Amino acid sequence: MIADVIRRIETVDAHVAGQAARLIADGFPSPEGATMLEKQTWLHEHGDTLRQALMREPRGHAGMTGVLLTAPCDPDALAGLLFMHADGYSAMSGHGVIATATIALERDLIGVPGDPVAMTLESPAGLVRAEARVGEAGGKVSSVSFENVPSFVLHPAVPVPLDDRVAPVDVAFGGEFYAIVDSETAGVPLRREGIGRLRALGLRIAREVERLVTVEHPDRPGLVGVHGTIFTGPPEREDAALRNLTVFADGQVDRSPGGCGLSAVMAVLDAMQLIEVGFPLVHESLADTRLTAVVRRRVAVGELDAVVPEITGTAWITGEHAFLIDDEDPMAEGFVF
Repeated sequence: MIADVIRRIETVDAHVAGQAARLIADGFPSPEGATMLEKQTWLHEHGDTLRQALMREPRGHAGMTGVLLTAPCDPDALAGLLFMHADGYSAMSGHGVIATATIALERDLIGVPGDPVAMTLESPAGLVRAEARVGEAGGKVSSVSFENVPSFVLHPAVPVPLDDRVAPVDVAFGGEFYAIVDSETAGVPLRREGIGRLRALGLRIAREVERLVTVEHPDRPGLVGVHGTIFTGPPEREDAALRNLTVFADGQVDRSPGGCGLSAVMAVLDAMQLIEVGFPLVHESLADTRLTAVVRRRVAVGELDAVVPEITGTAWITGEHAFLIDDEDPMAEGFVF
């Protein structure tokens, strides 16, 4: 029967500050596990072909971020979130949270009264507390703010050898671990025309950092390794404080400033005593999109000083789709270049 060959997957897409994010609403298996990290592992073992089919071409693209709504493991959470992309999975995604909160409210997937609407969501990296501001026109979400997981600097100023220089790289956590480097220090201007060089250098820096230091969360042993490299530089817009670009996975590039990466950058700025609690900073991307970040309070993660950052952005729903996956299609699992 054709039903045995073709699987129908219902999704809703949103555009979040330059980054496409897809909420997978129906047709996915329900992940099993006592923690969100266990559910992520289960999904990798039992549903990875669907992740590949939706995140990769021809249905997705190399920069796609996907979010799967699940039942939470923590009783304080309203829903669980599992994040995926063309190359695998993420423990946390800031623009994924913004997209999910927007879609869930505008499409009545989650019924929570109030304005702003407060909700606690659970990611593999920990609990995330979000607030969505809902306008009067048809319940449209005007913006989403969320308190991210505690963010901290794990290794400051790691000396990373490059071709003609040694660049100091900060290793910081903001839901994932990032290698953070000033683009001018690395010798590559933070411009669209330099994307090719930035991709290659970002991958190289991430691997060099993993060779030089151990990257592991002190309280969550399953969170290990460098997720991506963040290049920072001076902004082009007067209302922005910094410009950044994240190169992650096998060379994908974030279209947005990136909520998790931005949290890690805020942890570095706080450790350098360059910002104060409650002072907002606007960060821009190469796509000329912006997210706002502010340190809400300082906390500790094990023996490390950490901050709780709040990220604010806006998402726009771009479509609702029914994808068909034919098992006889040679491209059923998608492809990447």
